[in-house]
Amino acid sequence: MENQISQLINHLQHIGIPVTNVLTSELFYNQFGFSKVMQSEFREDCGNGTCVMMKNKEIILELYQVPEQMLQEVRDRKDGHIDHITFDVDDIDLTFNLLKQASFNVIEPAPVFLPFWENGCKYFNILGPDSERLEFNQLL
Repeated sequence: MENQISQLINHLQHIGIPVTNVLTSELFYNQFGFSKVMQSEFREDCGNGTCVMMKNKEIILELYQVPEQMLQEVRDRKDGHIDHITFDVDDIDLTFNLLKQASFNVIEPAPVFLPFWENGCKYFNILGPDSERLEFNQLL
């Protein structure tokens, strides 16, 4: 089973970073050669947020600004925070089912669709041994 699961991952897809001001962060990462390759709104229970994908060569950063009601949580972090790391997969449903069957701690009840990128994407998360979030994502 372990070898079968390891074969599902293509490469590190992106690193998710919550930010207090997506435009300020976008300008900051521009200085390191990152360019915006995608921007989309997303919905939380308390309002809308903004997600920007920044790319430099093969490195992608997901900078996302949560709704105003959730910003204090982001501001309270002392040393910054990487929210999740994401692995690119070819078949999100197969990956979800295999990890579920292997008794990984899967957070979502099913893969979630987001209207990101050209045709959208589907993702789900698992928790690692220290509650780190690992996301599996398929661009559609």
